[in-house]
Amino acid sequence: MPSSETPRSDFVRSLWPWLPIWLLAALTAIFAHGPMPLYSTRTLAVAWEMWDQHHWIVPYINGAPYSEKVPLLFWLIHLGWAVFGVSDVWPRLLEVMIGGSELVLATLMAQRLFPATPWIARLVPWLLGSLSYAFLFGLQIMYDVLLAVWTLAALLCLLPDGRGREQPRWLYFGLCLGLGLLTKGPVILLHAGLPWLLGPLWSDWAARHRRRWYGAGLLSLLLAAGMLLAWAVPAGFSGGEAYRHKLFFTQTAGRVVGGMDQSHRLQSHSRPLWWYLPWLPLLLFPLSGLPRAWRALATLRRPLDAGIRFLLCWVLPALLIFSLIRGKQLYYPLPELAGAVILITAALWRQQSQDPARRTRWPDTWPLALASIATAIGLASLSLLVGHGRFQGSWYAPLAGEAIYASPVFLALAILVAWPGHQRLQRVALAGLAGTATIYALFNHSLWSKFDLQQASQLIAQAQARGQRVAQQGAYAGQFHFSGRLHQPITELEGQSALQAFARQHPDSLIVTYPGKLKASSMRYAVFTQPFRGGWLVIWPATALEGAATPP
Repeated sequence: MPSSETPRSDFVRSLWPWLPIWLLAALTAIFAHGPMPLYSTRTLAVAWEMWDQHHWIVPYINGAPYSEKVPLLFWLIHLGWAVFGVSDVWPRLLEVMIGGSELVLATLMAQRLFPATPWIARLVPWLLGSLSYAFLFGLQIMYDVLLAVWTLAALLCLLPDGRGREQPRWLYFGLCLGLGLLTKGPVILLHAGLPWLLGPLWSDWAARHRRRWYGAGLLSLLLAAGMLLAWAVPAGFSGGEAYRHKLFFTQTAGRVVGGMDQSHRLQSHSRPLWWYLPWLPLLLFPLSGLPRAWRALATLRRPLDAGIRFLLCWVLPALLIFSLIRGKQLYYPLPELAGAVILITAALWRQQSQDPARRTRWPDTWPLALASIATAIGLASLSLLVGHGRFQGSWYAPLAGEAIYASPVFLALAILVAWPGHQRLQRVALAGLAGTATIYALFNHSLWSKFDLQQASQLIAQAQARGQRVAQQGAYAGQFHFSGRLHQPITELEGQSALQAFARQHPDSLIVTYPGKLKASSMRYAVFTQPFRGGWLVIWPATALEGAATPP
């Protein structure tokens, strides 16, 4: 809550204009096209199957219990469907509201950490909302943005509230942890538990009351565990032995210790120790394009105030732990991006306060300006080269028709970030958001057709309505289920022998394949063909594949 020094009305005014700008950009982008496979389509598939089959406790996908995720996001989707009806509108609105809540909570955190420096809190939502990767990933109907909300909410419960209360709100801390557990499982304890464990390093109250800090914290953890078990125990009994094993071991310890050879079976995304380091500039772009941001972090020296110590005790241990864990994805440390942005902003403020003359110097936004100019030249060159017959047939050739119109936008953004004057960081944030939105618009207008599964989903739905079996070569991630409102599972066929056997047993069925290349002569045998990502999506009648070593 806003502090007494910052009345509620002042806090509401502080949301202007960054929140309307971000909401407009996010809503425009998320409704620009259909749900993206395979992230959004898989989440919607699970929510739809639970809704369609009335599985309210155990998530299901393709007719089988889905052990990879816990159910809170699906329940929130169901809540909206119960009120507004089943569609993909509510899940998208929900995701945008969750993303906006993350920005608001990050602003509140900055206010509590640095109450004497309102400049930091005013700037944090601009910079956090402009992170290109976080913005684009936030357009997916996924669990991690909601997890970031519970992480920030839990950590806010540990911080002084600015009204003289230093003691944490342990009940709310436990509730937030419990909701995080119901969002994505025990990983919330890595995001929010590490700052609690290191509490005496940054909290004066924790240093004075160590027993109460850890004792009350353990009770909060027990409350959170009780919330998870209240769902997991009945879900384990309902889902069966195989589901219980996957839920309680494979999706927790199995992801952490699973070897590289097990990565496909466990879906652990095993990667080397150093994997996150080269991706940090992307995760923090456009902030990573500011040399003074890195310089400000590198020049942090003692004494460090409590706010910076808290951020260091949160972000650095989390990055270390996620690096040690075998399973890695770019979005795993998404909750820490808010902490990183607050830390960078505070470091910049500390640097400027120690060297006030730096404010008037030429801004070192030149890397961003050069990157924007290079992007403009690249887009214009692509359009010209494709127009002269180069790169014809490549997956990015469709970009050429739209690229020429985007090129002046990036030239304008280069001027925006390089122009001297006040509010440079806000202009960097606006440029980052505008640049990301422009790239997304290019994708939507030129490449979305390679990801759109609506037509294929409807064809499969019609086939199932006629009583035909449908199978897919390889693993199926539910990408057709919600869009087609399917009521029957799709059979997964691993290997050519399984495909041929299925075709012989079900000669009137349809089989979905994803060949990298497709001969023009083979298209006459297919029921449906579509360029998909870098290859093809082809739906065959089973008779066309029966006995064939490869598709015709």
